[in-house]
Amino acid sequence: MKLLLRFPSPLILLYLLPITLLATLLLTPEHTPAQEVPIPSTATDTTARFEEAVRLYQQGLQHFQVNQIQEAIQSWQQTLEIFREPDVQATFPEDSRRGEGAVLGNLAMAYGNLGQYQEAIAFSQQSLVILREVGDRQGEGSILNNLGLIYSNLGQYQQAIAIYEQRLALARETGDRQYVPLSNLGNAYQRLGQYLRAIEFYEQSLAMAREASDRAEEGDILGLLGSAYRELGQYPQALEQLEQSLAIAREVGNRRAEGNVLGGLGNVYFDLGQYPQAIARYEQQLTIAREVANRLGESDALASLGNTYSNVGQYRQALDLFDQSLTITREIGDLRSEGNTLNNMGLAYMRLGQYPEAIARYEQSLAISREIDNRRGEGAVLGNLGITYAYLGQYQEAIARYEQQLTITREIGDRQGEGIALGNLGSAYRRLGRNEEGIERHEQSLAIAREIGDREGEGSNLGNLGNAYRNLGQYQEALDYYQQALALTQAIGNRSSEGLWLSNIGSLLAEQDQSELAIVFYKQSVNIREAIRNDLRGLPQAQQDAFTETIADDYRALADLLLQQNRVLEAQRVLDLLRVQELDDYLRGVRGTAQTESGIDLRDPELELSNRVIAIGYELAQLREVPPNQLSEEQLQRLAELDALQRELAEDFQGFINSPEIQALVAQLDADLQEQDVLARMDEFVNLQNNLRAIDQNAVLIYPLILDDRLELVLVTPFSEPARYSVAVEQAELNAAIVAFRQALDDPNSNPEPIAQQLYEWLVAPMANDLEAIGAETLLYAPDGALRYVPLAALHNGDQWLIERFRINHITAASLQDFTLRPDPQPQILAAAFSEGAFEVQIGQRSISYNGLPFAGIEVENLTAAFPGTTQLMNENFSRTRVEPIMDSHTIVHFATHAAFVPGSPADSFILFGNGDRLTLQEIREEWNGRFNQVDLIVLSACETALGDDILGSGEEILGFGYLMQQAGAAAAIASLWQVNDGGTQVLMDAFYAALNNGYSKADALQRAQIALITSDQTVLAGERGTEADYDIIDLRTGQPLSQSSGLAHPHYWAPFILIGNGL
Repeated sequence: MKLLLRFPSPLILLYLLPITLLATLLLTPEHTPAQEVPIPSTATDTTARFEEAVRLYQQGLQHFQVNQIQEAIQSWQQTLEIFREPDVQATFPEDSRRGEGAVLGNLAMAYGNLGQYQEAIAFSQQSLVILREVGDRQGEGSILNNLGLIYSNLGQYQQAIAIYEQRLALARETGDRQYVPLSNLGNAYQRLGQYLRAIEFYEQSLAMAREASDRAEEGDILGLLGSAYRELGQYPQALEQLEQSLAIAREVGNRRAEGNVLGGLGNVYFDLGQYPQAIARYEQQLTIAREVANRLGESDALASLGNTYSNVGQYRQALDLFDQSLTITREIGDLRSEGNTLNNMGLAYMRLGQYPEAIARYEQSLAISREIDNRRGEGAVLGNLGITYAYLGQYQEAIARYEQQLTITREIGDRQGEGIALGNLGSAYRRLGRNEEGIERHEQSLAIAREIGDREGEGSNLGNLGNAYRNLGQYQEALDYYQQALALTQAIGNRSSEGLWLSNIGSLLAEQDQSELAIVFYKQSVNIREAIRNDLRGLPQAQQDAFTETIADDYRALADLLLQQNRVLEAQRVLDLLRVQELDDYLRGVRGTAQTESGIDLRDPELELSNRVIAIGYELAQLREVPPNQLSEEQLQRLAELDALQRELAEDFQGFINSPEIQALVAQLDADLQEQDVLARMDEFVNLQNNLRAIDQNAVLIYPLILDDRLELVLVTPFSEPARYSVAVEQAELNAAIVAFRQALDDPNSNPEPIAQQLYEWLVAPMANDLEAIGAETLLYAPDGALRYVPLAALHNGDQWLIERFRINHITAASLQDFTLRPDPQPQILAAAFSEGAFEVQIGQRSISYNGLPFAGIEVENLTAAFPGTTQLMNENFSRTRVEPIMDSHTIVHFATHAAFVPGSPADSFILFGNGDRLTLQEIREEWNGRFNQVDLIVLSACETALGDDILGSGEEILGFGYLMQQAGAAAAIASLWQVNDGGTQVLMDAFYAALNNGYSKADALQRAQIALITSDQTVLAGERGTEADYDIIDLRTGQPLSQSSGLAHPHYWAPFILIGNGL
């Protein structure tokens, strides 16, 4: 069977505009303020004016040295006015002229620091004329250096290079230090993406600085070298150079340089995905910047921290840091940094899926780039706008932005930017089905990446060429490019990309009906991704154009292949990991556990199969790392052999698959799979069975898996190997049934039994005899996809509802679940309600009005009456500031208020407090983690999921809510899938708490409460702490006790409530 895989949004690189401008800040700007303006000995009436000019000049220097740029400009403007006074010029013609040139140079530098580059250029040019006129060669060199720096900051690198070359020629003529212009030339070429040429200049500069024993300059150049190696993806070399630079900065006591280098180190760790290390360096950078009053450095460090927190999914914290950075850039008037920060805020909003917000920030950043004529920044932001439009499916809009980006990068000679624009164009054309055009752009981008030594870009384009050829059905070529991409990413240590290309090879092999081989590569892909999650490493900024829509699709495809081969035990493991990955896709940055860390076992034949397929490409990548002129004769011969082998492989893919060597390995794998004792030794499964036994409630674990052409069910019991049941129902038919079922449940006047019976036939009937045989009483249910919108309790077997037969406990994933039975605490309840008033809530681009829930107040009052000592908060008193400090001193937290869970957007999913406060799932993740370990249960009695009439999500928002409650510390949570607006909730909650108060577990209490509503029999609530409920449960709609009320038997009233977590 061939797998049907969807295509994702196309992107190669997200542009993260420079935050820690290591290369810029480490350059030593040469400027004349270091030279004092002499006071002439001539004593005239104008001497006092000249002395005032000198005083103002020195005052400006003092302001500049403590980063008071505006004050420095004011002092120097007054100085300039005095030097230009006719009397002063007439009395001191030479000195006033020389002073005028010096002040103009200082003003240029000040405006350059503010990002006001046109003013800086104008002052520099005026200064240059005067300094040449008076023959000040040293001053001329300083101004040339600073002018080159300005053009470089504007992205006008060719102009910068021309000026640096003038500066270098002047240094050679005057015998001045050549290593400063050499390092600046290297920086300009680095910004053009010509990294190898940049390194050549840095090496020349470094040798000269060491010869001159200029330790400070040596440290700066080492920092520049480190940043160049980082751009090349050569991270060990980058770290080595930067650590040397850091040591020198500390040795010479240059705190500002130390802070800059720490920022550079943070950048390397950021690229490596080692976010804790990156954060530590950025925080040190921030501390130093504040210590030395480096406001721009402070802004850079804040923005770098913002990017890091954004990458690990902590968007609220990221946006707060960006706001702080933006405030500083606006205070000091640095337009360039302001534009960069706005761009990076756009990236954060894009990751959140808030595309209009992202576009708004990009447009602001674009306007600033154009205002200050920052061509490189303009191109970068246009590229990010293109990526955003691609995410929105607006590919023609994306292409228009990429074309503008391409034009700019070519105009300024930015080869790396040109390559990125071409790669993104290639992806956009592929999405439009224009694969030949896509291939053309990717090949052009690949050539540039190889020319400039951009290994990340090379790997991206190789893989994307594989995607394009695959679209055309040219599988041999696709496999060849995937192999090359895989080998290269392995060589440079990019684990995220390695996982991607392994999965693409797996899916390609699956399409060729090579299931055994496909499983091998999918397994390796999954294992890499689990290792990454365990290290909390997210995707790097250079994101590849993945072939599958989400990483979770790879897990789903692997489980499908394993189940087709009846490898149920391995499939169960993958299904559990799939739930964790779906959480990661929704929340970003979900950490693994000791259980998920180990991934999936690979047997010896599988490893050998994998190694054989990729060995050629890997060895080729290693040899290609060596420049051709440095290869030995043996290496050259081996390179030719490998090239030939790879061509043969591409030309005869099927022949390779059918070769005796590969078929022998596949046969060995098949033999291994017959040995069930091998599977039975899997530690994770044994531990899972032990957990089920320890529960001692006849519990079983059920994993459904929705596939395009069928539904797979996996049953895990305490005493036997897992069982698999395959149900012939297509996904479209199942989804239609789910929608129809939810519509029937939403209407209390409907008859939901027919559709409830159909879903029972698919989901439970295949295993019903086995459940009966083992005496199952509790179903631990890990639903898949749209089944998360289905309350399993409301399925019907023709005689009774499922809840009348089983306790039902939803779990996120067994590997994330603590099944330890907690002691049964005497409830200490915090009950809060929003019963009066109305609030407008912004969800995405919509504004929705939420009114108070009158029955919510009664619900909480009944709860308070039943449990003396309950902490009760109503309406205005029900606020975040009142609730959060006291939550952990209660075992049960009950919120009777609106809550909405939105697919795909944790930032729009929220709980509404009684005073109008809104707490999003994103904020819960960032602020509640581990805070409420004493809480046994959190109840949301009036939440709802955003289920459309004909469009189903994956239920990830429900999964995410349950997981976040566990991460907060709660053992379990109860939430409703829809609101019951006419008082039914109050009756169910009264019954639930009555059963809980009588000694039943959470799962048991919920089951008994639901049965009480179905049967109108309150006696099912009786328990050890009471013969029956200690009070009559009144249906407030009728004023009658539950035992006399028959209007709540419809599942509309009792089925919406699901228990997630450890309710046992």
